[in-house]
Amino acid sequence: MADVSSTPPATDSEMGDRIVGIDLGTSYSALAVLDEDGQPRVIDNSNQSPLTASVVLLGDADQAEVDPDAAALAQCPPERRVVAIKREMGNPRFALRHGNRRLTPEILSALILTRLRQDAASRIGPVRRAVITVPYYFNELHRRATRNAGQIAGLEVVDIINEPTAAALTYAWTRGALGKSGPSDSRRILVYDLGGGTFDVTLVEITAAHLRVRATDGDTMLGGMDWTNRLADAVAEDIIGQGGTDPREVSDVGFRLLQVCEDAKRDLSTRMVTTVQLAHDGRQYSIDLTRSRFERETADLLQRTRDTTELVLVQAEITGTDLDDIVLIGGSTAMPGVRAMLEELGGKPPSSILDPQLAVAQGAAIHAAILEARHEGAGGVTGQAVIGRLRAISTSNVNSHSLGVEVTDRDDVQKRWNHIMIPRNTPVPCQVTQRFVTNTDNPRAIHIRLLEGEVSNVESCTVIGDFQVVDLPSGLAAGSPIEVQYGYDRSGHINVSAKELVGGTEASVEIHWTDGIDDTALTEFARLARDYDVD
Repeated sequence: MADVSSTPPATDSEMGDRIVGIDLGTSYSALAVLDEDGQPRVIDNSNQSPLTASVVLLGDADQAEVDPDAAALAQCPPERRVVAIKREMGNPRFALRHGNRRLTPEILSALILTRLRQDAASRIGPVRRAVITVPYYFNELHRRATRNAGQIAGLEVVDIINEPTAAALTYAWTRGALGKSGPSDSRRILVYDLGGGTFDVTLVEITAAHLRVRATDGDTMLGGMDWTNRLADAVAEDIIGQGGTDPREVSDVGFRLLQVCEDAKRDLSTRMVTTVQLAHDGRQYSIDLTRSRFERETADLLQRTRDTTELVLVQAEITGTDLDDIVLIGGSTAMPGVRAMLEELGGKPPSSILDPQLAVAQGAAIHAAILEARHEGAGGVTGQAVIGRLRAISTSNVNSHSLGVEVTDRDDVQKRWNHIMIPRNTPVPCQVTQRFVTNTDNPRAIHIRLLEGEVSNVESCTVIGDFQVVDLPSGLAAGSPIEVQYGYDRSGHINVSAKELVGGTEASVEIHWTDGIDDTALTEFARLARDYDVD
């Protein structure tokens, strides 16, 4: 396990305004820096813990408590209780009302980031710049929302890094080979990241100077909270079977049910039997739960993660036994069923070199240090030998979602489908050119509609943009060739151009994944966030 400890207070000049790494998680968040000895250190919060619960309790007027204690959270009205807000990132339809304020996922996430920034400032000096992590399977809209949350919190977000990539950096850096000169064997590791609310699995190849992502897949709506919900359902059914009413239908009781089931889930990681106590209907219910029952109730959830893992291995054209290591990330990997499944898949126990709950923040700190080391004159308190190692490291990624264009059937224009031009897991940057044909005579314009998604059904894909080729030659016949070029760069920018080859007319568009929040709106959101007294 990488060294993780508190750091003593330091002045801003001592820290040199360093970039920090932040793991903005569904259940817990953490902030880390790379120290002068090259150790990624997670900074304790004001509660003397390296982890800050990603929970917000909205109080009266302008009060917001991040990481409240369980008792305060249970007594809070449900409309003022914010949990798992990460699952709503990039959702323009989600917002909470607090007084006369409309709080979006970006503002609520910014409150969590503000707490992290404030707590870290007392130990390492003012925090102004950060690298923030996201699940690999986040699309660019989710990533933009995360970047906005950092800006609202008063941070300059220097970069966004994928959580599995960050974890792989921590793994490679901790083993001591990454960034060192001389020959090095390539290692293939599988990063299995099961957090509180999201799931990713990513295959990474590591050499002394390069970290290369080979394949990735995941689910932004699958995580440990789903295992907790299954336990809550089981306990509720037992209570109903004993003649009680459904505790899930009473908001405060339902919340307490989730709390005790979360505790029971953790107990069952180390014990074979645990007991849940719940006051409801004027009675005190006592429900015994066994690990075997828990694993039966959640077997389909675990199988979903196995199916995704096996798919990534197939896409990378290797088997589980070809892996050098399986790296566990996320607190939910503490469940014995997860470890047993992965041991069966890989033929050996998963690695225990990392702390599953801290490795992502540590990797973000390493990535931040790499960015600093490449900047002329950077370094701060980091030693020159460490800076040399950092400058030697490079990374490469793949796109996590397929990109395509909408096409129509030449014989039936009502039939449309998504034609994928850049499949997921394509190394980026990349550029693809393909030829299509017009399907009507003498068109006034050619409409190019851009899609993100893995299926042919257009309605199941996300529309990411469109444009038109106009001023076409008169009398252009059906079946005339159209050349479409699709490009995707390292920053997530998409460039698409289309050229009608008979007359040479062309048009193009660049997609920057704007989410409808302009600079004026961001300024207003930041003002709203600053109005809150964050504890």
